[in-house]
Order: sequence, then C-alpha cells, then structure tokens
Amino acid sequence: MRAEGREHRVWRSARMRILAWYLVLLAASTVASLVLVRTLVRRQLSERLDRTIAQEIDEFRALADGVDPRNGRPFGKDVARIADVYFTRNVFAEGEAVLILVDGKPYQSSFGADYDLSRLDEAVAEWAKLRAPRRLTVDTPAGEARTVAVPVLDGDEIRGTFVSAVFPAEERAEVDAAIRVAVVTSLSVLVLASAAAWLIAGRVLAPVREVTGTARSLSESDLSRRIEVRGHDEVAELARTFNAMLDRLQAAFSSQQAFLDDAAHELRTPITVVRGHLELLGDDPDEQRATIALVTDELDRMARLVSDLVLLARADRPDFLRLEAVDVGPFTDGLVARARTVADVPWQVDGRGTGRVIADPQRLTQAVMNLVENVARYAPTTPSAGIGSAVEDRTARFWVRDQGPGIPDGEREAIFERFGRGSHVGRSTDGRGLGLSIVRAVAEAHGGRVVVESEVGVGTTFTMALPVDPPGEAYPR
Repeated sequence: MRAEGREHRVWRSARMRILAWYLVLLAASTVASLVLVRTLVRRQLSERLDRTIAQEIDEFRALADGVDPRNGRPFGKDVARIADVYFTRNVFAEGEAVLILVDGKPYQSSFGADYDLSRLDEAVAEWAKLRAPRRLTVDTPAGEARTVAVPVLDGDEIRGTFVSAVFPAEERAEVDAAIRVAVVTSLSVLVLASAAAWLIAGRVLAPVREVTGTARSLSESDLSRRIEVRGHDEVAELARTFNAMLDRLQAAFSSQQAFLDDAAHELRTPITVVRGHLELLGDDPDEQRATIALVTDELDRMARLVSDLVLLARADRPDFLRLEAVDVGPFTDGLVARARTVADVPWQVDGRGTGRVIADPQRLTQAVMNLVENVARYAPTTPSAGIGSAVEDRTARFWVRDQGPGIPDGEREAIFERFGRGSHVGRSTDGRGLGLSIVRAVAEAHGGRVVVESEVGVGTTFTMALPVDPPGEAYPR
C-alpha cells in the first residue's frame, strides 16, 4: 500500500505534471513545426522552379524579338540562329534544362540533372506539334521534369519550339533530408530535455523561468538579451551555452540582414523605375515602345543581379568548377576578341602566355569579362586598355588594365565586397557591385587570388594569379 501511495504521489506531483505537459507541448509543437516547415519549403521550391522556367522563356522571347549581333538585323523566324545566340549567352543552373526544336527536330539542348531532354521521343513529338504554350510534367530516368513548351510560329507554320524544364527531384530530396535531420534532432532534444527536466525541475524552476522569459523576449530583430549566469552547475552551463548560441545567431543575423539590405537597395531602384513608367504608360505607340524597351532593360538588369547572386552562392560548392586543360595563348586571343565586342575602347594585347593551366574556361572567361565590363563602365574614355597573360613559376596570370580614374588606396579591398563600389565613381553607373566579387570568387575557387594595382588619375590593373595545377583533392579533374 505504501509503495502504491508513493507511486500515486509521484504521478500527481508538480514535477511530473510539469514534465508531462512539457513533453506533450514540445512534441506537438515540434510535429506541427516540422509539418508546416516542410509544406512551406516545398511550396517555395515549387514557386521558385516556376519562376526559373518563366525567366528562361522571357529571356528567349526577348532575344527572339531582338537583333542578330552578327549582322545587326532582326532574327525574324530564324529559330536556329536564335538558338545559337541563346546558348552562347546563357549559363544554366544545376537542375535546369533547355531544349530548342527546329522544324520539329531537336536542334540544341542543355543538360539538367545530367539528362538531355532530346531523348524523350514521345514528349519531343508532342512539343513539335504545339501551336500554343503548354505545361507538361514528364518522367525521365533522372526523375520528374517540369516543362513549359512555347512554339515559334510563322503564320500557321511551326518554325520551332522552345522548351524550358527543371528537375526538382534533387532539391526535393535535399528538403526531405533536412526534414529528417530535423526530426532526429527534435527527438534527441525531446529525450534529453525530458530527462533534464525530471532531474532538476524541483530545484531549478526559477532559473528555468528566467531562461523561458529570455527566450520569449527575443525576436528576429532583437537578439541582444542574455541570461544572467550564476554558479557552476548544469543550469549555469545551460545559460552559458544558450548565450553562446545567441551570440552566433546575432552575428549571423546581422550579416544576413546587411546583405539583404544591400540586395533590397540594389533592386529597389529598377523596381521603382519599372512601376513608375508602367503607371504613366499612355496610348501613344512610340511612347509604349520606348517604355517597353526601358522596362525590359531594367528587368534584364535585375535578372543579371539575381544570376550573379546565385553564382556567388554556388562559389563554395565542389561542382562550381569544371576543370580542363586550357591553352593560355589561344585562350588569351579569345578574351581579346570578346573584349572588343563588349567594350568599345582601344584594346591592346599586352602579353600572350605560353603553356597550359588546369582551369574552368567558362568561369575564367566570365571573370575576365567582368573586368572588361568594369573598363567599359568606369573608364570609357581611356586612351589605352590592355589584356594580357603570362605563365611563369607554375603560376598563370591574366590581367586587364586601363588608364581610367584609378582607385584610392583605402578602397581597394572594399570594392571586392558584395555591392561594394568605389566612392570616386559615384552611384550613377550601371554597376551592380558584384562583378569584382565574382572575379575574386572564381580566382579563389581555382586556388588563386586577385591583385589590384592602381594610381588615382593614372589607371588600374587587375591581375588574376592562378596556380597552373590547382589542388586535385579540392578540384577533381
């Protein structure tokens, strides 16, 4: 009887009731949070994939309505030429694929999830017959592909079809894996917290209330409060650990908030311009054409900004580079040819290295072209500009120089930060403040670095120094 009485008192004790309610509430909130988070993340993923498809379609339509850079004439219905220019200008994200049909047959395609859409014979046959845009979800060996096909018509004749697709399987798997980790982590926390609550609830209710009060007072905009640590027992250790976690969260939040503020600032201007011109759009055809051209230009600028942010976000991933042997001399010739089409300045070949370097030619070209665009943007009247390369001491160097305004000493590091610009150039230029960040990211991904030499009023030289053989373990060939 006494044993039964003691057991009855244990189950009716405040200690047990607190633990029981704690378990019920924590378990319920954890399950609800996990379900809600998974639903929201999957929904956001779906919306982002739809935006990715729509962006590719908009870029293709904008290109088709433009002129051929080779002769300056409208493309018309030359789908093959449009496809050639489109694939030359675009770099596709992982899990994204594009297929262009010409006269009902696959002409060019990109690989998404290591799969070529042109292999889908039944889908290709169906796309080739479309006379209106159509969404289609198809099953492939690489998983489900969400596609949108847009026909290119010449009267009643189908000249070609543009197909944009995304493979969501990998990203969905990452979401599910993260949820599974969250479930295991939540269960582990639940078990440990229950044991700790049972052992110390009776004598530490006051400190626990303090922890609870501090946690409840925190918000996403204010993480400054800390728990007062007293003693050296488990509660004090919990408080110290909690405070350390808040320190990390506050530092991460501050960094993230600063980055988001910069991004919002950069996007606010084009959005305002687009909205203002659309609100004032009249019925005059000339005015409408001018407004559409301006709006398209602003949207292209925003698209470039987003693409640059995506590139920088992927810079730390192991698949960021696709390395191969690059012959420095011919590669330099190609850079000079591209530079002369990008920036209308008197370009000179300062040097032409000999030898090979293990590098990603596309990323390397992208970095050098960013430096070329800087010359066009900040030194358009330079009397001389140069591109050169050299290979010596197992190091390959690529440089771009100008005789522009130069960069003050105190700003040479800041210009490599995201959205960083030199104060001497003002804010009126079209720069997004990401070009030099991309240059540095590409150089560091190759195991190299970027060096800037500049003198105000004399000119600037940017040099990318890359090891001829980057580390094989970090950068598989």
